[in-house]
Amino acid sequence: MANIQRHLDEKLTTAIRETFPDAPADAPAIVMQAQDERFGDYQANGAMALAKRLGKNPRDVAAEIVAAADLSGIAETVEIAGPGFINITLSSDWLAAQLAEILADERLGVPSPAQRQTIVVDYSAPNLAKEMHVGHLRSTIIGDALVRVLEFLGHDVKRQNHVGDWGTQFGMQYMLERTGFSVQGRTAFGWPGMLEDLESFYRQAKGTFDSDGAFADRARQRVVKLQQGDNESRMAWAWFLDQSLQHCTAVYGRLRVLLTAKDVQGESAYNDDLPGVVEALKAKGLLTESQGARCVFLDEFTAKDGSPLPLIVQKSDEGYLYATTDLAAIRYRVDELKADRILYVVDARQSLHFKMVFAAARAARFAPDDVSLEHVGFGMMLGPDNRPFRTREGGTVKLMDLIDEAERRAFDLVSEKNPDLPEEDRRRIARVVGIGALKYADLAQNRTKDYVFSWNKMLSLDGNTAPYMQYAFARIHSIARKGGLDLADLVREPAADEGFTLAEPAERRLAVALLQFAETIETVAADCLPHVLCGYLYRLAGAFMGFYETCPVLKAEQAVRASRLRLCALTAKVIEKGLNLLGIETAERM
Repeated sequence: MANIQRHLDEKLTTAIRETFPDAPADAPAIVMQAQDERFGDYQANGAMALAKRLGKNPRDVAAEIVAAADLSGIAETVEIAGPGFINITLSSDWLAAQLAEILADERLGVPSPAQRQTIVVDYSAPNLAKEMHVGHLRSTIIGDALVRVLEFLGHDVKRQNHVGDWGTQFGMQYMLERTGFSVQGRTAFGWPGMLEDLESFYRQAKGTFDSDGAFADRARQRVVKLQQGDNESRMAWAWFLDQSLQHCTAVYGRLRVLLTAKDVQGESAYNDDLPGVVEALKAKGLLTESQGARCVFLDEFTAKDGSPLPLIVQKSDEGYLYATTDLAAIRYRVDELKADRILYVVDARQSLHFKMVFAAARAARFAPDDVSLEHVGFGMMLGPDNRPFRTREGGTVKLMDLIDEAERRAFDLVSEKNPDLPEEDRRRIARVVGIGALKYADLAQNRTKDYVFSWNKMLSLDGNTAPYMQYAFARIHSIARKGGLDLADLVREPAADEGFTLAEPAERRLAVALLQFAETIETVAADCLPHVLCGYLYRLAGAFMGFYETCPVLKAEQAVRASRLRLCALTAKVIEKGLNLLGIETAERM
């Protein structure tokens, strides 16, 4: 049994169809996890809505559904409560059998998708000539978590790092003039030195661009040369892009993010296709000229005063915009990558932009109706003052500096808790804990909301934090070491007499939590909400801690001891896999 929630939903929905043939085809059972264990393990709420549509008493409808549903062997009790809730308590014997099935399963009971999809995930997207800062953190780690989950399920995932590499080239012009660079006799990659501080360089170049009109004109001319294929400009641009990506690669490595150079598909990749995009829009009758610009006007988009809202695809000076590039990217991802689903992990403030681009892509048939276009928006990281997170001086926080600080604080914490550990071990654990805490603190938030960044909260050993999960994992390994055992020896298919005994409430509670891993992963993949996985892991770790405190493991009678050790081993395996899907490591000692 893989997804308990879906299995119960299918059983009850079948009962609805058989018992009420006149019921609307879309009448669902609405099965969900019970929020309070006093009401069972799962609860079905569909009887009340169905009764209203049929003009019947909801408790009577619920009773007929229960009578028709075949839940024998699965449910220990099925009760009708309140105005028509159906409360389901699973059989302990059935739970034990399911645990035995997933113990040796590398997928931990998570089924392969009924239909494997090609899914494009657009995330991270740093800019040329700028170091990654905290503004890139959420896109990078949310996108990475979704990629990991989707790949684990079995989908064909195409990572796309849509770097901003084609805009106003004032940085490249600044470097050319500062170094007197020439392509004669050398390659762009032979250009001396590496830009160690891209952010300072960017500020200097931008300051010159804003204050020196002649330099600004030369920078704009450089863009024209670049677009026309000028050799020196192209080689300098390639070197400059390489410098930026080296900084990005270093950050990705520290964060354990899966993005590589192969995944870079920047704005420049679509430059040659932009005239074709405009022509295709014109051919579909979608282009309108407005104040010299070429725009797409769609009926569903209007300004506050009711006037039509334009999606500008070509400026009056014949330059192109982000919308044009995004339309070209959709066309490429559908035609070349054969995408079934495209996810854009981008700041929620870009919501209107993506709504308009998606609508234009549909109208132009760049993306047919069976290709899902989804903006996976996210809120802002805020400081203690509830304003965008910045340095004490009010500047942008470099992502590498934030990572360094996370590891330093974690090292202090580990040293305080385990001063006798060798420094090398404390450094290693600090890296795992610090990076894990930084990522988990973000991923544990509903991505659609802003959240307040707090070092103390994210490094706490209590609450919904990475250290709490990592500590639960380490605690299990500590139990195994005390018993002279290797958890790997316990993760195998048990013999008929080596199953699970779920006599105590804490054992049963832990079993239910373990078996909800599959439905959690499928929910994360469907809704693109990593915080759902974090919430699950927190509940699982809490269930384990409750089990550990009330159910002796090593001192228990032999058969019970073996069952509880297997519960420990399976819990460790699920926590490790869950954290890994979030891009977070574990440590056997903390």
